[in-house]
Amino acid sequence: MRDTLYLYLYLIIFINGFESGGYQASLWKIGESFDLSNTSMGLYASLELLATMIAPIVLGNWADRIGKKKSLLIFLFAQFLANLFIIISEGPGMFLLGIFLLGLTTSALQYISIATLLDYYPKTGHVKVGYITSLFAVGALIAPLLVHFYQGQGYSWRMLFVIIMWPTIFTLFGLFLNEFQTKEFSGFPEDMISYRDHVKSKELRNKNDSDKKRFRGEFYLPGAILLSLIMLIYVGFENGFTFFVDSYMINEMGSSSGQFILSLFWASMIPARIIVGHIKKNAKKGLIVSCGMIPVMTWIMISTNSPSWMYLLSALLGLFCGSIYPYVLNMSYGFSGGYTATMTGMITAATGIGGVVFTTLTGVLSDIIGFRKSFGIIALFFGISILAAIVLAGMKGNDSGSQN
Repeated sequence: MRDTLYLYLYLIIFINGFESGGYQASLWKIGESFDLSNTSMGLYASLELLATMIAPIVLGNWADRIGKKKSLLIFLFAQFLANLFIIISEGPGMFLLGIFLLGLTTSALQYISIATLLDYYPKTGHVKVGYITSLFAVGALIAPLLVHFYQGQGYSWRMLFVIIMWPTIFTLFGLFLNEFQTKEFSGFPEDMISYRDHVKSKELRNKNDSDKKRFRGEFYLPGAILLSLIMLIYVGFENGFTFFVDSYMINEMGSSSGQFILSLFWASMIPARIIVGHIKKNAKKGLIVSCGMIPVMTWIMISTNSPSWMYLLSALLGLFCGSIYPYVLNMSYGFSGGYTATMTGMITAATGIGGVVFTTLTGVLSDIIGFRKSFGIIALFFGISILAAIVLAGMKGNDSGSQN
């Protein structure tokens, strides 16, 4: 059996990252095209993030019930349609419809792909989480550079969505033909209703104790809430920063290097996420450190007037930001009780809420007090994240990934 499932899951997350970084890098041009203020640009950006929030709330544990394969195929096709709507749009109405649908699909694909990875790779899932989250950063790193290139050649911002369509089609057909069996997980039908049903099944009872242990336990809501809160603030800050760093450099420093700084921010996330993916014992302590260093780096950043220093500081900021997502995902596994799609869906919904609130807030504040102070204000919310991470450090999950 040739195990290719994880490669398609990697590609899905790469596409999501590419779309995210590309949209962030294109927002200034989209704003010029539709004559938008900073507040309006924030609302345009937050619409996609609103859809990111809605998808897991509406879908709930739908993917756990109907099966991961069916879910992924449905949303990949919807992602293709969303890009098509944006490409053919002639006004803001069709564009916003496409962006909203794109947010729904990327959100669903994100949490279902990660849940599938954890389900079908019980032995190496914690390592693959580091790789899959780093691929999001790879996509977000490449996209701004490509956007800068083709815009310099006179191409429209719509080119981004033309590019995204092709790997979406490839992944759609690839997963359709995939058997959804891996070397680590091939004993259960893909269209499982829930893990509890499998705990009762004869097939699972015949498994050895180490396999049984993975499917036992209850969904631990307090742990899920605290992890979701941390992700809400982190992703909210990340979107507030990444959607407006290009505008920040133009307005505050008179520099056109914003797209390169955005790429460097995402680039520095890659090693952080890969390294964290290999770390299980110190996840809780590492999460506290990262939550504490992000506001420190942000306030140093907004204190400088040198574009050159921005390169170094954005890279350091990316290192600490990049570690949070895999830390949270590895810890979430210990609190999920086997309901991985429900857990990752809850976390994804929280990221959407944070994205909507913080991106809108950054846009509004920047019109009132400027980008510099608005970045400083949204960074202060990490005080709440630090407290949440400290409380989490005292909790015990069902998986070693959640241990100190």
